[in-house]
Amino acid sequence: MIDKKYLPYINGLIELAISEDIGDGDHSSLATIPSDRRGRMRLLVKQPGIIAGIEVAKMIFQRLDPQIIFDQKIEDGTRVEVGDVAFYIEGRTQSLLQAERIVLNIMQRMSGIATQTAVYVKEVDGLKCRILDTRKTTPGARVLDKMAVKIGGGENHRMGLFDMIMLKDNHIDFAGGVYNAVMKTKEYLAQTGRSLPIEVEVRSLEDIDEVFRAGGVERIMLDNFTPELTRVAVEKIGDRSEIESSGGITLANLRSYAECGVDFVSVGALTHQIKSLDMSLKACE
Repeated sequence: MIDKKYLPYINGLIELAISEDIGDGDHSSLATIPSDRRGRMRLLVKQPGIIAGIEVAKMIFQRLDPQIIFDQKIEDGTRVEVGDVAFYIEGRTQSLLQAERIVLNIMQRMSGIATQTAVYVKEVDGLKCRILDTRKTTPGARVLDKMAVKIGGGENHRMGLFDMIMLKDNHIDFAGGVYNAVMKTKEYLAQTGRSLPIEVEVRSLEDIDEVFRAGGVERIMLDNFTPELTRVAVEKIGDRSEIESSGGITLANLRSYAECGVDFVSVGALTHQIKSLDMSLKACE
């Protein structure tokens, strides 16, 4: 079930996709298919992985033609194999063809993200560490990227710049250091009446001391720390703050960071270095 808070973003994205792809008409279908012709199609999986985007596909079909019959066979988050059928659709052939590429583009990318996320999540199996996405997403389609991460078993970091305070290296350098950046942030939140969690990126063990000197920080991000230095930092921080590792973390060294005792590892590659899952939407009986 799609979270209601995402619906405005998804509906807007669908409208943009329809405008971008269909424009003033699908003239190929209009020229060759009678308007009253009905057809049936199936979504066929052509590559193993985690399927995602079925619920969004349903929204696309319903937006283009509320009369389309959507016969769903599996749920988002299901591990699929070659030859599996995610759903059948039946309705006006012109409507089915209008939706075809939009649905495939979205489902293939979302499934690729979900599949890759599941690989990272499996790598930290048995540990307390959770895998987070980042803001390295497709502009305009972030909500779909983040939904796919969740479907793949990961967790979402902040949606954007508006729902969390995250003081990164540039904020800190422009503000004159970690302590100044945190204090200015606390003043800003008090003045504006906002209640937002604060996360601070640190680049050294000394930065951690500055974070706690300022106080009021919910999470510390260890940026480009080695696993060895991460262990020292985790011991230094203890239970005074949540701990996130980021930067230079790959599938090959992920577990070594997770074993240090961090609460989270954020991985930009979940959404910006993915391979779409192959699938097709073809006519059937």
